[in-house]
Amino acid sequence: MRLALSIGHWFGWPFQNDLALTREAERLGFASVWAAEAYGSDCVTVLSWLAGQTSSIGLGSAIMQIPARTAAMTGMTAATLDVLSQGRFHLGLGVSGPQVSEGWHGVPFAKPLGRTREYVDVVRMILAKQQVAYDGQHITLPLPDGPGKSLRLSFRPFRSDLPIYLAAVGPKNLELAGEIADGWLGIFYCPEYADHLLADVRRGALAAGRGTAQDPLADFDVCPLVPVVVDDDVQAAADQVRGYTALYVGGMGSRQQNFYNAMARRLGFEEAAAEIQDLYLAGRQRDAAAAVPFELIDATALIGPPARIRERMTRYARGGVTTVMVSPYGGSLEQRISVLRTVADAL
Repeated sequence: MRLALSIGHWFGWPFQNDLALTREAERLGFASVWAAEAYGSDCVTVLSWLAGQTSSIGLGSAIMQIPARTAAMTGMTAATLDVLSQGRFHLGLGVSGPQVSEGWHGVPFAKPLGRTREYVDVVRMILAKQQVAYDGQHITLPLPDGPGKSLRLSFRPFRSDLPIYLAAVGPKNLELAGEIADGWLGIFYCPEYADHLLADVRRGALAAGRGTAQDPLADFDVCPLVPVVVDDDVQAAADQVRGYTALYVGGMGSRQQNFYNAMARRLGFEEAAAEIQDLYLAGRQRDAAAAVPFELIDATALIGPPARIRERMTRYARGGVTTVMVSPYGGSLEQRISVLRTVADAL
């Protein structure tokens, strides 16, 4: 099992903190660092900045939003970042959510599975330096009856097999990740529920003839995002994660379509998920955070003193995780760096 660092969404000054965390993670032997985007900073700029100031750590997008860029633009960007970093880039993709896709990018959210499949097809064609001609339900290249022509990438990529990850939550999306991607970017990963989650991924891998007959996921990276809080007071540690959990379970999406709320329900927290969503959508975010059960946080995060974190990290290894993407919590840069060291020692 490897370690990765999530620097999440970049909120601006002091941006040096993310660089300091990344350099410490590189020194500690972390495999990769991942940056996110929603409707603020873009992850490509942040990763480019980090690429120029590091030498060995992998650089991942978690995620580059599919509705934000054409497949060709993403292929160009991925190939460029991989060349500039000398083979360190990991392309994480996802459809985002309906509110961001339609409200921010002006792109319909309908049929996300089909759009993702075609998008990845085109990106792989570009990275393989193939002539790009594609006739899908969602992507047509070149456009018919016009001056466009079939083109290929005009420079040689560092790797034609650059790893592609999919962010997925629902069963069908998990199955698609197993079928067409090299890894899965998970969230609210509960190791005790891993058999159910990985069964969907494994089904897709089997359909695509991936891995081996004994282990279809032999060459597949299971990489969940895991909040980590080091504190001798376990309840106080859980309190630091309440706002994050309430945001996703209660406010990330609409009442009719919230993938994270559905995940909490599948984990057995039906009543709590409904209450958190009701409170959050009513504008009572603090009450929503207070309504998050300790058991839900403890099941999907690493919290407590170092010995407890060390013991509970074994759940992830036994639960099929190959890379733990650590989101370090702390009130200062020094505390967050201490979290990275604790996790490295625990591993």
